[in-house]
Amino acid sequence: MKHVVIAPVGDNMNDLYVGIREFPTERIILLLDPKRNDEVEEVKRGLERFKVPVQIKKLDSGGHIWERTFEAVSEIVKNEKNNSSLLINVSTGDKDTRCAVTSAAFVNGIRAFAVDGDMAMLLPILKFSYYKILTDKKIGILRIIYENNCCASLEELSKKTKMSLPLISYHINGTLKSEGLKELGLVETMEKKGKVEVNLSMMGRLLIKGYVGKKEE
Repeated sequence: MKHVVIAPVGDNMNDLYVGIREFPTERIILLLDPKRNDEVEEVKRGLERFKVPVQIKKLDSGGHIWERTFEAVSEIVKNEKNNSSLLINVSTGDKDTRCAVTSAAFVNGIRAFAVDGDMAMLLPILKFSYYKILTDKKIGILRIIYENNCCASLEELSKKTKMSLPLISYHINGTLKSEGLKELGLVETMEKKGKVEVNLSMMGRLLIKGYVGKKEE
């Protein structure tokens, strides 16, 4: 089977050619941060000798690089007919994009590989689905925090969700037997003037925007 290889344009583009050598490649999708526009033409010229079609997937210019990368990978997953052929080269980018594509592969169950010298190494296939461990109530809480850009306190969140304060505390903080949204890394809390402020983490925002895996029917 030939692969559709996803790779961020970054500091280690020679690792792209190691991947082509190790894995039969049907097509390459380059994730392009607009600030690297001048570099992508050189990469395309370098790939011409391999006769592998190149597709450019431009990242949005605004927002955090993690969010932009997750959005691009999510769109590729949705648009590709055969997701089993997808393979992410996590080594070509810079420090931020390497971390972002590795995490995107993890939560979407996409195979990925790293390059060390002239060797390509497949990473473990790890598919972690928040949707398997999040109840509808917890997802509803995340959505309310996102839509209302809140909350300054657990009391405010309690009112907006129409849940009791103990129940909200349970969903945010969890118990010994059940992980809360905070422990799952989906919300962040901070104590201010005796109140516990609650905000979505970056991963929480990515999940609500639909960039983290997908909910199984």
